[in-house]
Amino acid sequence: MKTPVAQPVSLGHGGRLSSAAVTALAPAAWGTTYVVTTELLPPGHPVFAGLLRALPAGLIALALTRTVPHGAWRGKAAVLGVLNIGLPFPLLFLAAEHLPGGVAATLAAAQPLVVAVLAVLVLGESPSAWRLAWGAIGVAGVGLVVLGPSAALDAVGVAAGLASAASLALGLTLTKRWGRPPDVGPTAFAGWQLTAGGLFLLPLTALLEGAPPAIDGSAAFGYLWMGVCGGLLAYIVWFRGLATLPITSVAVLLLLSPLVAAVLGAVLLGQWLGPIQLLGFGLALAAIVAGQLPAPTWERTSR
Repeated sequence: MKTPVAQPVSLGHGGRLSSAAVTALAPAAWGTTYVVTTELLPPGHPVFAGLLRALPAGLIALALTRTVPHGAWRGKAAVLGVLNIGLPFPLLFLAAEHLPGGVAATLAAAQPLVVAVLAVLVLGESPSAWRLAWGAIGVAGVGLVVLGPSAALDAVGVAAGLASAASLALGLTLTKRWGRPPDVGPTAFAGWQLTAGGLFLLPLTALLEGAPPAIDGSAAFGYLWMGVCGGLLAYIVWFRGLATLPITSVAVLLLLSPLVAAVLGAVLLGQWLGPIQLLGFGLALAAIVAGQLPAPTWERTSR
């Protein structure tokens, strides 16, 4: 028997835009990862940083809600935790080691396109030229913002970057398909996945990086920020938004992460944007806004 797809809560246009604005706080928080990692955290331990971002936040959420997955949700929570959190971290770090940051960010920005395809294959939604076009514009915009003259391609890095984007896109799509149990709130749901992703990263951290680094005051603040704001709080609002908004609208919000990273680089590190980058910034913002609007009448009537 075919598993029913979880349906978004019905919202009016104003409510939908409000929900999108709140949900956007999650990718905005994730956009701070680059500056926090480069300026506050000890180098050479990116998987450990991912572990601290996920596992403590997940355990705190479980302690607060006192809710653990039961039955089939044990397996589902584990799968979603690996796809949404555990697997993308090492893949992103591998991509970052083999590619310039701009190339890695552009590959990550392809997630809305992958989600648009998966929405057809997994959720049975009708293909949308409107969504695909704006997704492509968003990727192009991010590329103009973050790609520099040193951009170069490396087979391992490209494969890791695309695999990370695919993992996140599949996790997002399956989260939408399965929904969450009716008696489970977004805090518990986020806790399940953060814990599962953190447990997945635990042996990887020991295997790849060995002993943890020395942690000073700046590093402690960085880990705390990533765990609380970039981990627990971000995923709570992310999964709450996914329950109320169309999946393609949520996916396009991911374009905010590289844009926030670019703004912080300009303001805090003096990495100012030139005219071409500002054009790309505008295109990516236009794609984000268009992703929150209904498809045009011509596409809806042609279905």
